[in-house]
Amino acid sequence: MGCGASRKVVPEPPAPARVKLDGQGQGRVRGAGPGPGPEAAVQAAQRMQVARFRAKFDPRVLARYDIKALIGTGSFSRVVRVEQKTTKKPFAIKVMETREREGREACESELHVLRRVSHRYIVQLIEIFEDQDRVYIVMELATGGELFDRLIAQGSFTEQDAVRILQMVADGIKYLHALRITHRDLKPENLLYYHPGAESKILITDFGLAHSGNKSGDWMMKTLCGTPEYIAPEILLRKPYTSAVDMWALGVITFVLLSGFLPFDDESHTRLYRKILKGKYSYTGEPWPSISQLAKDFIDKLLILEAGHRMSAGQALDHPWVITMAAGSSMKNLHRAISRNLMRRVSPHSQSPGSAQSSKSCNSHKSRHRWNKRNLRIAESPLSALL
Repeated sequence: MGCGASRKVVPEPPAPARVKLDGQGQGRVRGAGPGPGPEAAVQAAQRMQVARFRAKFDPRVLARYDIKALIGTGSFSRVVRVEQKTTKKPFAIKVMETREREGREACESELHVLRRVSHRYIVQLIEIFEDQDRVYIVMELATGGELFDRLIAQGSFTEQDAVRILQMVADGIKYLHALRITHRDLKPENLLYYHPGAESKILITDFGLAHSGNKSGDWMMKTLCGTPEYIAPEILLRKPYTSAVDMWALGVITFVLLSGFLPFDDESHTRLYRKILKGKYSYTGEPWPSISQLAKDFIDKLLILEAGHRMSAGQALDHPWVITMAAGSSMKNLHRAISRNLMRRVSPHSQSPGSAQSSKSCNSHKSRHRWNKRNLRIAESPLSALL
């Protein structure tokens, strides 16, 4: 569900697991020695893990689905890849523990959004099984991998490719905002390809921090939450904010998508927040000299400090760069420069502007974790010095 030991600021401990494959495949044992090879040992451990997990499943779920692999974990959830017995189609089941209050609240929040949405670029809820202390959420399974994993793997990437991706994302955001739903954690790792094919669509996933109003009908938000590098300035300023925070995040995503760098980046949260609050970024280094002015204008109209002046999702879809599918832009292949910049973020020795620790998960989800309440308080404390 995008970039590094991505440290998410969450208002509560629970954080639903990401619905995606984690690269666990069926490998062959290559060794010819007398003992089992390392791949065989891994597969055996995976089978035991799945067997233990299956033993705790609701019989109603097991009657309809075969469990294939555990593919993700969260504070109060596990995600498994399953196969529907009648159709043999793959799906993902998010198993949410609801015994604890935090788990119940996380589950209710996610389902409140998923029950309302039906859009081709948003992960789709299939069905729900409710048990006394668990809820089983069956959803579409995105098997095509993360946005940047795909970008690095393919041999070519142009501005037109970027526009195709951004059109899908902006279309999904426009739909959500029309329903008064704010995602609040848009970032590349939450944008997944539906299948491995070249023409696969993008799915917006992970609604663990989404907001859709409260019982009094108040659509303004006040909670400090999100992933630091993608957080809009008004959230950091503790101001009541709107769905415009998603558009700021889209601007950050576009910047990274076209360059492999983050516009605002620092290992220190304090310095990172200062940079975001100043709103200053630059188009220096490769491949920016090859990027069109229209593309930069698209970013500039999103990374605006004043939330009311940012483009809406509808305006983003109507921007000349998007409307023309970057037809007037250079068809230069940006793949080499973007991939190099993305890979630099993975290196612990990199001194490049895009080497933030939070970017390492672009290529490895193993290092990801979500912040708990203690992390949140630590994140909040330096802000008084910035304001």
